[in-house]
Amino acid sequence: MPASHAQQLSAVAREVEDFVATAGWDQPPQLFALVPTAELVEREPDLAGQVDQAAPLTPVAQDALPSEDLGDALAGIMWPDAVAGCALAQEIVVLPPTAEAALPPGEDTGDSATMRRIAAEHPHRREARLVAAVLRDGTAACVLRLRGEGTGDGEGDGDGDQIVEHPELAPNLTDALLETLR
Repeated sequence: MPASHAQQLSAVAREVEDFVATAGWDQPPQLFALVPTAELVEREPDLAGQVDQAAPLTPVAQDALPSEDLGDALAGIMWPDAVAGCALAQEIVVLPPTAEAALPPGEDTGDSATMRRIAAEHPHRREARLVAAVLRDGTAACVLRLRGEGTGDGEGDGDGDQIVEHPELAPNLTDALLETLR
């Protein structure tokens, strides 16, 4: 996995997060095709003035996902060969590491509805936006924006927001995205 691919993909993941952040919080999951910029401009010359032609990849927003269940929606997606990768932006709730230890004994933690309820009610929860991006060669990048404490203004870049980047922030999600490319 060449470092240049990882760096390029990280830049695209940040670009996607910045784009989604302009609409503020409380957004549905958004899917993006990652296409080689030169090929995109060659096929669609009218876009030449709208894309950064120096960027190797351009994210292209897709229609709304066809299902409320993200796993089901991703399982039904197959990208054409012209798509070099894809990215998904979704809002999540992040809990501190101590939250799992505080779960009630016997709680069915395998039930996703139960886990969502517990996360939503946890007093130390943090809202976040996760962008996971992958390329066909298996390169992955993730960007997580933790919503700042007390930034109720709806803006995506509020004071106190924290950005975390690491390719392994969401391995299950990056694996699911890679499956859409196979």
